[in-house]
Amino acid sequence: MLPGDFVFDDRVANVFEDMINRSVPGYSTIIAMIGVLAERYCQEQSNIYDLGCSLGGATLASARGVRCKDYSIIAVDNSIAMIEKLESKLADFPELSSHIQCRCENLLETEISNACVVVLNFTLQFIPLAERAGLLEKIYAGMKPGAVLIISEKIVFPDETLNKLFIEMYHGFKENMGYSKLEISQKRAALENVLLPESIATHRERLQQVGFHSFDVWFQCFNFASMIAFK
Repeated sequence: MLPGDFVFDDRVANVFEDMINRSVPGYSTIIAMIGVLAERYCQEQSNIYDLGCSLGGATLASARGVRCKDYSIIAVDNSIAMIEKLESKLADFPELSSHIQCRCENLLETEISNACVVVLNFTLQFIPLAERAGLLEKIYAGMKPGAVLIISEKIVFPDETLNKLFIEMYHGFKENMGYSKLEISQKRAALENVLLPESIATHRERLQQVGFHSFDVWFQCFNFASMIAFK
C-alpha cells in the first residue's frame, strides 16, 4: 500500500454510510436484497458470513430478514474502527444482536464452516489478485450443499467503449450526489492501488473452477454489479 492509498480507518468509518450510499449506485437496493436472499437460503443450525462487513449493512439486513430460529451471523472485518462502530450499533438492536458475532480479523484467516449464506459485499475487490481463488476455495469448502454466495463488486468491461461510457456515467452519478470533480479524481487515485476490479467473465470462470454453479448477475448499475452463485 502506497502513501495516500485508501484505508478503512476511524476517519472513513465515521462517514462510511454516507460515503458508500453516495459512491455506489444502487447500494441500498443491494443491501435490502441481500436480506431477502438470506431469508430464502438460511438453514436452521447454520451460519451466515458477512466477510468484510464494514458497519454491518448486510449483517443487519440478513438478521432482519431471516426467519430461522437457530442460526448465527458472523460479521468479519479487519478494521477495528468498523467493528467497534458495528458493535456500538448492535447495542440498539438486542433482538438481532443475539444472533450476531463480530470478529476483527483478516478474512483470509477466517474459518468458514456450516455456511448457508456467504456475503462478499464489495470486499473481494480489495483482496490481492493472487489470493482471491484461494479465498473462494476456502469459502466453498465451508459451505453446506445448496448454500449461496453473494458477491458485489466494481467491475470492468472488455469492450473499451463500454468501459469508458460506464465510468463516465458513474462519475456523473457521483457529481449528482454532491462530489466535486476534484474529489472524484482524488478518490480514484487513492483507490488505484487498493481496489482492483475484474470483469464479470473473470468472476464467472474462477467461481466455476472452484466448483460453484448457477452463477449470474442479479443487479448491475454502470460499473457495479452483484452476483450470485450456488454450491
